Amino acid sequence: MPVISNRRACGFALLLGCLASAVHAADWPQPLGPTRNGVADKTEKIASQWRSKLKSPWSRNVGSGYSGVVIASGRLILFHRLDSEEVIECLDAVTGKPLWKKSHRTAFQPQVGSGDGPLCTPSISQGTVITCGAEGILSCHDLMTGDERWTRDTLKDFGGNTGYFGCGSSPIVVGNRVVVNVGGKRSSAGIVAFDLDTGKTAWQKVADDASYSTPAVIELEGLPIAVVVTRLKCVGIEVLNGGQIFEVPFGARGPTVNGATPVLLDNNRIFLTSSYGVGSLSGRFEFPAFNLDYSGAEFFASQYATPIAVDGLLYGIEGREDIPPADLKCVDPVQKKIIWSENNFGYGSQILIDGKLLLVKNNGEIVLCQPNAEAFTELGRQEVLPGTVRAMPAFSNGLLYVRDEATLKCVDLRK
Repeated sequence: MPVISNRRACGFALLLGCLASAVHAADWPQPLGPTRNGVADKTEKIASQWRSKLKSPWSRNVGSGYSGVVIASGRLILFHRLDSEEVIECLDAVTGKPLWKKSHRTAFQPQVGSGDGPLCTPSISQGTVITCGAEGILSCHDLMTGDERWTRDTLKDFGGNTGYFGCGSSPIVVGNRVVVNVGGKRSSAGIVAFDLDTGKTAWQKVADDASYSTPAVIELEGLPIAVVVTRLKCVGIEVLNGGQIFEVPFGARGPTVNGATPVLLDNNRIFLTSSYGVGSLSGRFEFPAFNLDYSGAEFFASQYATPIAVDGLLYGIEGREDIPPADLKCVDPVQKKIIWSENNFGYGSQILIDGKLLLVKNNGEIVLCQPNAEAFTELGRQEVLPGTVRAMPAFSNGLLYVRDEATLKCVDLRK
């Protein structure tokens, strides 16, 4: 049964604190952008067609890892591994000029595959940079100077593990809370909130292992609720005080992964998706209850890419990167209906900019299309990187940032 907490006044105060510390409109300060849904700020404008090769203001070599970059106040944060160190670098977002660099030692090796770099995309909030490395080292640095404010060894402190590929659920910041899918199952610390100022533990909940899914946040009855997909369930928790609102099974035992972020739709509805025979889940909050619409493998299943919601429909890539084919689809998540499918499109991530869907494929191509309920409508296609692109893309002030195994590239999409 849901655990209810009647703290609306505190919830409102926390939300006001979030607004007071808001970054600039065109920033991309966290995974999936300013509102954690893959949608760029409405002030952003890009070209509607690509008549010539897109220009690249700058590019640079990078180390290992699949962590996406984030941007705030003209500063870009790159998190990667160089030799035996996980490195946090701050660059000028427009020129690529280095501003500061910090690092810590690592000896991480994955159980599966060869990727030994960090997976979690950082978050920038209230003048700080939050990172979480492959071995669960959670750190907070000053955005302007790089000075370390605090660090926590989450696996040591809460008894989690690195899973198949390393810790990969990106932390999010809401008000003064840093919410992390730590995976401390035995200590009921599957999800832990840390104080942004001090790094001290604010609360810990849920006896489950971690996933690779980044949490989302929804407001219910004036309370910010973290919606977190763990290894085998999805839970809703009050961000401020850790009161658990709901819990629903999602995932499967064995060699499976939950990777996509929960999608928040109108009318307090959430949509989850995963591959490996898990499929999709739809449910609706009717505070304080959570009502399940459906859950199963027969509708839509994406390995780790998060679909984008546009006018009540979802646009996303169904399938897996490692086992083709992967199809781009437009679906109605409420009616559980496939509107159209562009078969064998290829796997990748997607973001929405200026009313246009930008798809960053794993093969280094970017594809621009017009989202509509009639058919797939391509506006442009170009190769921007030669390698495999798995890191989340970022977009700020007309510039797209994409990364493969060797290169971080800035691409100009402005009109």
